[in-house]
Amino acid sequence: MNLLLDTHVVLWWLADAPELGAGARDAIADRANIVHVSAATAWEIVVKRALGKLEIPDRWEQALAEEPFSQLAVSWRHALQVGKLPDVHRDPFDRLLVAQAIVEGLTLVTRDEVLNRYGIATLKA
Repeated sequence: MNLLLDTHVVLWWLADAPELGAGARDAIADRANIVHVSAATAWEIVVKRALGKLEIPDRWEQALAEEPFSQLAVSWRHALQVGKLPDVHRDPFDRLLVAQAIVEGLTLVTRDEVLNRYGIATLKA
């Protein structure tokens, strides 16, 4: 399975937080799955941290780099797909993750149930 992690899932994974459900945790840990983290997630983390909306240790970037995750860049196709999405969710970071999941055929690991309304494959975090 090819997974794309929502930002809160990345944060929960790095913190070994109990909020991350066992099914999602097992899927992320399964080396048979390819786990992607979007550049949009890094962007969201640094923006929210700069605004004081997110507290995260300074070492988060190094911790993330040590994980066997695949970095997913934002492409023109991803950006253009955002414009084709129905107005279901207002958060630009989530909309970009949905677009990437569509374009790349990925299963989005998220706790945000609103994203299910896009008709994409999701795995409950």
